[in-house]
Amino acid sequence: MQKHLRRREQGFTLIELIVVMMIIAILTAIAVPRFTAAIQNAREAALKEDLHVMRDAIDAYTMDKGKAPQSLDDLVQAGYLRAIPTDPMTHSSQTWVTDSSDTLMDVNEEQSGIDDVHSGSDATGSNGKPYSSW
Repeated sequence: MQKHLRRREQGFTLIELIVVMMIIAILTAIAVPRFTAAIQNAREAALKEDLHVMRDAIDAYTMDKGKAPQSLDDLVQAGYLRAIPTDPMTHSSQTWVTDSSDTLMDVNEEQSGIDDVHSGSDATGSNGKPYSSW
């Protein structure tokens, strides 16, 4: 009887190890998609915030200076932004796509220029729309 107890105390059986490994695999299969979705949601939230801040800076620059900025660097030079933010979808601050129009935003505006900014990514967001249209 003591030989049987000693042998049992030495370690786990193969079945026990397989069961534990299967439980870990199932938990991992559940957690990984949720983790990647959380990362994507965080990037989308950062993109929305960056676009909001840059659009507000463009509007403030246009109202204060009487002309629209000609580039995003104008916003940095004038102190409306500390730096051009990094696009969370492309991981670059050089890929922002700016929209310019010939129409003036304000009666006091003398020169047209940038009036909107979008992500340079061609990927599609969780809402089904491309990031470049946000």
